[in-house]
Order: sequence, then C-alpha cells, then structure tokens
Amino acid sequence: MANRMIVPFGPQHPVLPEPIHLDLVLEDDKVVDAIPSLGFVHRGLEKLGEKKDFFEMTYVAERICGICSFIHGLGYCQAIEAVMNIEVPARARYLRTFWSELSRVHSHLLWLGLMADAAGFESLFMHSWRVREKIVNLIDETAGGRVIFGSCKIGGTRRDIEPETLKRIARDLDEIETSIREITAIFEDDYSLKHRLEGVGVVSKEDAHKLGAVGPVLRASGISQDTRSLGYAAYGELEWEPVVETAGDCQARSVVRAREIYQSLNLMRQCIQKMPDGPVDVKVTGLPNGEYFSRLEQPRGEVVYYVKANGSKFLDRFRVRTPTFANIAPLLHMLKGCEFADVALIVLTIDPCISCAER
Repeated sequence: MANRMIVPFGPQHPVLPEPIHLDLVLEDDKVVDAIPSLGFVHRGLEKLGEKKDFFEMTYVAERICGICSFIHGLGYCQAIEAVMNIEVPARARYLRTFWSELSRVHSHLLWLGLMADAAGFESLFMHSWRVREKIVNLIDETAGGRVIFGSCKIGGTRRDIEPETLKRIARDLDEIETSIREITAIFEDDYSLKHRLEGVGVVSKEDAHKLGAVGPVLRASGISQDTRSLGYAAYGELEWEPVVETAGDCQARSVVRAREIYQSLNLMRQCIQKMPDGPVDVKVTGLPNGEYFSRLEQPRGEVVYYVKANGSKFLDRFRVRTPTFANIAPLLHMLKGCEFADVALIVLTIDPCISCAER
C-alpha cells in the first residue's frame, strides 16, 4: 500500500518568483491531488475603484502586475473609453500596440530565464536576463520607466516616440533578435531541457478548453485562440497569427512563449513601418456613466476588465479577471499524476503571477 502524505509547497520556494501555496497530496513520490491556497499578497486594488477617481485608477491598474503593467493600464483605459465613447487617435493606437508587444517580449524573456534557472541552467538564466536588459532599456527610453510604463492614459498616450528613435529601435530589434535566437534554440533543441519537459504536465486540447485555460497554456494544447484577434488597438491592421503547439506539455508551453517573442518583434516592426502621423491623445471631458467589458491578451493570456460607472468621478465597480487566475484550474489538472520532482517546473510553465491573481 502506498504511503500517503500531505506536503506543503510554497509560498516561499527557491524556484518560484511568486508566493503560490499548494498542499500536495502524495502517494510515495507521485502527486495524486493539489489543493491551492491563495491570499498571501491580496492588496484590495479593486476596492480602490470606489475611492480613487477614474483618472487616478489608471495608475492603480498598471500596478496590478509590474511585468505586464502596460497592458493592465491599456485594458482599463479601453474600458473607460468605451463607456465615454472616446475615439483614440490612430497614432496612439499604434503606440499602444508597440508598447504592448515590448511588454510581451520583456515578460517572456524574464520567464525563459526563470525556467532556465529552475532547470539548473544558471548561465542560460543570466544570458536571458542580459538580453532582457536591452528590452528594459528600450522601455526606459520610450516610456520613461524601466518596468512600470506610465505611458497609457484615457484618451491616448502620455508620450510620443520620435520617428528617428523608432527607426533606430528597428535596427536595435534586429540585434536583439540575434541574441534571442541563441536562447530559444536551447529551449527548443537541448536534450537536457527536453528530457525534463517533454511529456510532463500534459493538458489535452479538450481539457484545456473545458478547464478555461488561457494564453500560452491554451495555445500549447492546440487551440488557436488569442484575444488580439479581436483587433483592439492596432492589431486589426497588422498581419500575424497565433502561435500554436499541440503536445500540451511543459515543452510545448516553453516553445509557444519562445516563438511568441519573434511574433512580438515582427509586430513591433510593423508598428514602426505603419506608424501614422497625428496627435497621440484627445481631450477627455465629462464623467463616465455605464458599464463595459474590455478583453486583451496579456503575455500570460486573456485578461478581462470590467468597469461600472455611475456618472460621478468614482466607479461603482472595478473588476479584473487575470490569466493566472484562469490557469489555476488547468495547473491543478497538470499536477495530478506527476512526480513530486516535476512540481516546480509544472507550476512555472503557467508563468504564475500571484499578485495579478489576487490583486
């Protein structure tokens, strides 16, 4: 008869960048069940919607998560703009798309480094973060902050990027892509990594759909679903296709994120080439009155913003459904039946952001 025990995993763990806690039910070295426990970093950001005016809430939304802060701010701004019938200038839409993809490259490079570290590739971790530093420098130059962009506002963007700067960035992206290819080649072809990741934490296409997986977790299981297909910002005017793998294992999720980096670089180049002239914002007058759902694609998957306004400067309701929250159920499914030694890697392949999930 197998020896059954409960082992606490997290919230502090050498592999995890986020305080996720799981009670793992083990039979010998096999996980038979996983019970999540959330709430370690709950900050009550949604409640602030009733206390901060709707302009100030842009800054709060951006701070739901540092790594993907820009798209959080964009999601909130798009919801308020829809309620107030504000038409954003074309140049601002392209700048928003450019910064969204810059944020995605930043997030995926950070994750690739963390995955390398978890698998024991310390030098690959340093190499990934060395290249990430170049992306962070571009964020600093164009948006004014290294992690928190602060460049999105209701009605457009706070900043513009000079044409000469955009042309130079296009050349920088070519150099950055060369360095990134050295990293992603290891994730796709290295025997040691494939040995650790292939066939581990499998989620079938049917289970991914049934459990509500989003982002790379969903696309790695063979479902071509990407919220950018809705055409928000400037995505409807650019050429791209969702990155899809079919194996549904840890290796597939790694490959999807690696290939999405090249997709993001291509989208950024298209934004630079097609960048229209004109203003980057419009004057916002009046107060919001109504409700709206805004859906966007974070690096981790689909994020949903809901705002309900009452005609005053304070919102009745501010609600965010983040991708990590959606991917908790698929994660628990992945863990059942795995080896205890694979738990950390499986958890990491959903790219957990607990500050996002708990807000």
